[in-house]
Amino acid sequence: MHDEFKTLRKFDAGKGREGFLYSLPALEEQGIGKISRLPVSIRIVLESLLRNCDGKKARRKDVETLANWNAKSPANSEIPFVVARIVLQDFTGVPLVVDLAAMRSAVKRLGRNPKIIEPLVPVDLVVDHSVQVDFFGSARALELNLEMEFKRNRERYQFLKWGQQAFKTFQLIPPGIGIVHQVNLEYLAKGVLSQTSEVRSQRSEIYFPDTLVGTDSHTTMINGLGVVGWGVGGIEAEAGMLGQPVYFLTPEVVGVHMSGQLREGVTATDLVLHITQLLRAQKVVGKFVEFYGEGAASLPVPDRATIGNMSPEYGATMGYFPVDHESVDYLRATGRSEEQCLAFESYFRAQKMFGMPRKGEIDYSVDLDLDLADVQPSVAGPKRPQDRINLPELGKTFRELLEKPVHDGGYGKEHVDLREKHLVELNGSAPGNGGMFSTDKKEDQGISPGEERNVLEMVANRPTPDPGKEIEAESREIFTRGRTHIGHGSVLIAAITSCTNTSNPSVMIASGLLAKKAVERGLRIDPAVKTSLAPGSRVVSDYLHKTGLQKYLDQLGFNLVGYGCTTCIGNSGPLHPNIEKTIHEHDLVAASVLSGNRNFEARVHQHIKANFLMSPPLVVAFALAGRVHIDLSRDPIGKDKHGNETFLRDLWPTLSEIRDIMQSALAPETFRQLYRDFAGQNPKWNEIPSSAGDIYQWDEKSDYIHEPPFFENFSMEPGHIEEIRGARALGIFGDSVTTDHISPAGAIKETSPAGKYLMSRGIQPRDFNSYGSRRGNDLVMTRGTFANVRIKNLMVPGTEGGVTKFWGAHAPSRAVEGASPSTNGEAMSIFDAATKYAMKNRPLIILAGHEYGAGSSRDWAAKGTRLLGVRAVIAASFERIHRSNLVGMGVLPLQFPDGTTAQSLGLDGSETFSITGLSNGIKPGQKLTLEIESKDGQERSVPMKLRIDTPIEIDYYRHGGILPFVLRQLLAP
Repeated sequence: MHDEFKTLRKFDAGKGREGFLYSLPALEEQGIGKISRLPVSIRIVLESLLRNCDGKKARRKDVETLANWNAKSPANSEIPFVVARIVLQDFTGVPLVVDLAAMRSAVKRLGRNPKIIEPLVPVDLVVDHSVQVDFFGSARALELNLEMEFKRNRERYQFLKWGQQAFKTFQLIPPGIGIVHQVNLEYLAKGVLSQTSEVRSQRSEIYFPDTLVGTDSHTTMINGLGVVGWGVGGIEAEAGMLGQPVYFLTPEVVGVHMSGQLREGVTATDLVLHITQLLRAQKVVGKFVEFYGEGAASLPVPDRATIGNMSPEYGATMGYFPVDHESVDYLRATGRSEEQCLAFESYFRAQKMFGMPRKGEIDYSVDLDLDLADVQPSVAGPKRPQDRINLPELGKTFRELLEKPVHDGGYGKEHVDLREKHLVELNGSAPGNGGMFSTDKKEDQGISPGEERNVLEMVANRPTPDPGKEIEAESREIFTRGRTHIGHGSVLIAAITSCTNTSNPSVMIASGLLAKKAVERGLRIDPAVKTSLAPGSRVVSDYLHKTGLQKYLDQLGFNLVGYGCTTCIGNSGPLHPNIEKTIHEHDLVAASVLSGNRNFEARVHQHIKANFLMSPPLVVAFALAGRVHIDLSRDPIGKDKHGNETFLRDLWPTLSEIRDIMQSALAPETFRQLYRDFAGQNPKWNEIPSSAGDIYQWDEKSDYIHEPPFFENFSMEPGHIEEIRGARALGIFGDSVTTDHISPAGAIKETSPAGKYLMSRGIQPRDFNSYGSRRGNDLVMTRGTFANVRIKNLMVPGTEGGVTKFWGAHAPSRAVEGASPSTNGEAMSIFDAATKYAMKNRPLIILAGHEYGAGSSRDWAAKGTRLLGVRAVIAASFERIHRSNLVGMGVLPLQFPDGTTAQSLGLDGSETFSITGLSNGIKPGQKLTLEIESKDGQERSVPMKLRIDTPIEIDYYRHGGILPFVLRQLLAP
């Protein structure tokens, strides 16, 4: 063990167990910083530096610098943070394991031992992003969706099972268990960890905080338990798995002092939407946020987790709650052992980090006040999670947005009559896509608790379906013919989904209570609304059944459709074809309501333009109302069975009703039982075959798994950093371009480059699956880059989708010679243009506005950018993870000066660009020059800031990315 500062101390770990820890109070006693005044989140990072201080991963100077953290002016230095573990979900986890497999193949080609590529910290992968809502409104929806999931994803699952046997520290949690963040909160997280080591000539247990990074931006949900962790791209996570610290600049920490209590009728979802709007306005990107005070202490861990979960939406690296009695009580309530709970509390007490801080006890960079009593019922949308709308104002806001010009964020409709509706016949199921459109939501009583517990076995015993035959037959069996009318503002998707809320018993029980009151009054949901319930874990189903609330949700059509991230990630499944046809014919601005955390354009569903985030009970309420242009504080939701008007206030449960049910619904033994023997509970998973061996045998016939080109012609010598000259713009984008715009996760359009490629391989559109499910295949994902149907490339005004202009002929004198000038670009897909530019060896750039790369920690947004031949991205500002991912793939991120954009410069994409100042050695944050030559030969220069932020990122860029850098480190003599 390293003990550079002589701080290794013995402590009582509970139940008579002795352990050792690296004492932060002992460090302060040496006069190294006022550690007791540091934010708790900073202290936990400091402990990692202290424990790993070996002169290599962490140096003495790193410890001293962070121990003397200056709240108002943090040191401009990078922190080498060594995390205890890593969590993955399958959309981001599959390409990560593909990269590891490719690294092993590269090592073998070099004649070295491929087993040198092995995760050095525990890695847990939860398969949770692959289930889609093909079937809904039926007692058999869960069973049939699982069948479809296993059929669609068999190749991916075979590959993951290979990874499980090939890598020793890699644990897989199979489909049907829950969302990665809730599984992390309820099962994987331990609060404090230990490892056996030799201390003073005897074997002893060294205790340290549970810390992690995850390949999903909502990894921050675990902050609600007092665990430090955040989302990183898969590229960074791979480096962390292979022994590299996670490097980040010393952050500012924003303290949010909470006081008061939430009012009657206000949910944890309303609170988090309030916080998201508040902190987005405070510009907390790249900062830690720490919640404290009496108000924070009053919140249970599920509410804290809801707030931590939304950190990416308010832009912070973390939304952290210190450890206190609520944290320990949550571990006990979720079935952790008494030894674990005692060690958790004892460790944090020994480190003087136990208990919710009060005002004035800690130094923060910025201190904000939030009175919980000020929070109001609200929703957020229709395109961004930070755009909060007070519930009574939603109808008015939606009407204004309908007629607001598109360039001002509206929909550009003129003289809209919201009373106008269009008839839709709901006959049969969608041909060949496996969708089931049940409108018989009154008689469907759902699955009983006993049936639900055995559903995985039910699936295992059924033959794998053919979407074109058996599933259509199932659809016809339970389908009830009907008709409906839809118009602007009609709710067509109502989904209780995503990790943000389905981890929270209070809002889930509230939704069940509201459904109960609605059913008892005889209210029903229009058949046009696609309803679904996708809880974060099976524990939710257990308490909804125990309390008798699930049957009421079932009767309204909110049947269980699966355990996983569904609508929020874009796995909402198809709408009825006649509904999609009507939307298209009349250019309707239809709506979705979901209890999710993401509502970016075309994310939920390609045909739904207005998407609103809200609490689960409000999802049920708006499904009943059938439209979003309504004031639920005044307007009736509908009429009851006696013809009387029913209002939201008639259905909304009281806090006492919710609390009474919660006390009887949750038991520790339930958690222990449901998180035991995953393989035994999932026979269908066990049926999937797996190849063996240390090296993956790549199959050229596979359209899910393909060896990526990142290590082709790999050598031990890194390249040289050179000027970028004669580059073309592949795209010019405005503000708030998200990773969903850059690399969509949802449906693959038949006419897109990816769709055309899959059809050339003999794959029918009904079997396309999603972009997210094909992230193990670079040939699909590169074609899917910038392919979101709502992305707007300003080089081709008035269009949406992955379109650009190819300017192949025009070339300035100092770029490519021998070409004749041209005045018109040729419109084509971004992928086709990139392919043509690659044939001419022409470098490419992307120009963008503010918040470029907001949203999910999607490594393919950077990988696809690199594989298209983009050498640099120039933006007004970047979101944290995407900027890091670009560097990790060897793509240069540059930032415009304040007030400068591609629009202010009058750029239209016909120009050629050069980036100078690179060849003489670069430093983090230095100034570079963008030289612009217009098609008429005029030249001008614009200063740029290099957004390589830390010294280690210079090395990553010089090596062509983080993975080649790490591989060369591992192979070095």
